[in-house]
Amino acid sequence: MRRSPVFQRSVLQTALADLADVPATSRWVHSGGIRLHALDYGGDLPPLVVLPGITSPAITVDFVARELTDLVRPVALDVRGRGLSDDGRSYGLEEYAEDTEALITGLKLDRPLLLGHSMGARIAAVVAARAKVPLRGTVLADPPMSGPGRGPYPTSLEMFSRQLSEARRGTDADEVAASWPTWPRREQELRARWLSSCAEAAIAGTHHGFEHEDFFDWWPRVPEPACMLYGADSPVVTADGAREAAGSNPTVPLHRIPGAGHMIFWDAPATALTALRTALSTVLSLPRTDSQQRA
Repeated sequence: MRRSPVFQRSVLQTALADLADVPATSRWVHSGGIRLHALDYGGDLPPLVVLPGITSPAITVDFVARELTDLVRPVALDVRGRGLSDDGRSYGLEEYAEDTEALITGLKLDRPLLLGHSMGARIAAVVAARAKVPLRGTVLADPPMSGPGRGPYPTSLEMFSRQLSEARRGTDADEVAASWPTWPRREQELRARWLSSCAEAAIAGTHHGFEHEDFFDWWPRVPEPACMLYGADSPVVTADGAREAAGSNPTVPLHRIPGAGHMIFWDAPATALTALRTALSTVLSLPRTDSQQRA
């Protein structure tokens, strides 16, 4: 059988230069034999681990993180196979969860909150359900609900592969805007410069997981305090999916973001960030339970 070519990741010099404009410090931890990179926004506030989506290195959520630094200490992870983190041998939900747990342990983050978008929301659900590290709370933003018997993920692997090919060839913000016309210009530019840092195997492995690992195996076990934000026009969290999520974990509130599709913070930044700040503030206002005080 003919094998598909394996394309190397690359981090452009222009992409590395973007780091100079980010008010965060690069931090490194090991997860097994993998070196993981994260952007740490510092400070003495409660930590918030930010887990981005399938083709989103940590720097692409900078515009979210920097709006939260009066509430929390954001630490945005380059998920394995993306940004400055190493490739992995596999890209399943539990491997991603182990990486997140290694980040929390390695940086000695005291009972962090978790914020995950898309792929990152699925990872956050697994970390919370596994309960191997103490957490303060969890916010899931538009987690993919596709899976076995639930139909395909709405963005095909071929479309992701085409976008990666454009990035390797050399793309720009105008070409990104053809796919994401409503995004702020800076976010189009960052995607153009950083997409080539994503490994094709990582994207393929994650996409396979979207269709073969069931979010609902984990979601009912996500403990309070938690909440879910989802786009009113999202093809990833449909009306049926939102109803199932509400029914299978009824104590966790779901908040619908009007005017947003799957990329809620990019599509409707003001509305989505307001909802996120409210969710985080609610969790931060809760008293510690006895178990949390002993952790």
